[in-house]
Amino acid sequence: MTDRAFRIGVMAPGGALAPEVEPRVRALAAELYGGRVELVFHPQCFERCGHFAGDDARRAQAFLEIANDPAFDALWFGRGGYGSNRIVEAACAQLAPAAADKAYLGYSDAGTFLSALHMKGFRNVAHGPMPGDIRMAGGEAAVARGLAWLVDRAPEALEPSVGAEGPAAAFNLVILAHLIGTPQEPDLTGHVLMVEEIGEYMYRIDRDLCQVTQAPGMRRLAGLRMGRCAGVPENDPDFVLTEEEVARYWCERAGIPYLGRADIGHDAANKVVPFGAG
Repeated sequence: MTDRAFRIGVMAPGGALAPEVEPRVRALAAELYGGRVELVFHPQCFERCGHFAGDDARRAQAFLEIANDPAFDALWFGRGGYGSNRIVEAACAQLAPAAADKAYLGYSDAGTFLSALHMKGFRNVAHGPMPGDIRMAGGEAAVARGLAWLVDRAPEALEPSVGAEGPAAAFNLVILAHLIGTPQEPDLTGHVLMVEEIGEYMYRIDRDLCQVTQAPGMRRLAGLRMGRCAGVPENDPDFVLTEEEVARYWCERAGIPYLGRADIGHDAANKVVPFGAG
């Protein structure tokens, strides 16, 4: 161990962070860790270029400035919001050896980067809370959970089934569905896949589960767990089936074991799922 602080760089691969996020997350980290943790929010996090936190080149640059710098111990994706797919391939093509030595944490749109890094053999990649979650009700607990994994790999931060069923991975369902057929489609052979969703009609959840489970590469999953699906709009007519019922249906069609629920979601209770842990 060294005396220096554990250094975490924060960047936003899609949408910009709200200005209030940085001081609130810094205050929480100081309360929990004192001088043990240093948070560095890249200025790009707060820039705006239409929908995005800076244009594609700026966001890719920010990612590489943190990922390739050996002075950082971790890269923490600041928030979700569309944009990662526009920069992931070019950015990952420029990764230096130092990038493989750090941890990466995020979820939602950041799942695109998590998948690409996992495919490159990076060993400390995880689905879990992000700094922007501090704005949620109960968000301090979510951010503290993310920090606990980044800094100490705290087992209490993990989704309860992690480590008991072999290698795992977790994604927002629609992000994973959009990765199918791209260079960032993950090889999850032998993995337990956990998926969650927010704000999608149940028929779209059904359609995305169809796409994911019917993809040839996904037939080699060790199993699937269904996380929380929040904010499902009312449909006319009622779709009737629940997210768990459609998950069971498509798993049976594909010959993938359905293993039950997962404690992940677009909420403050979202737990950490390291890719490949087990």
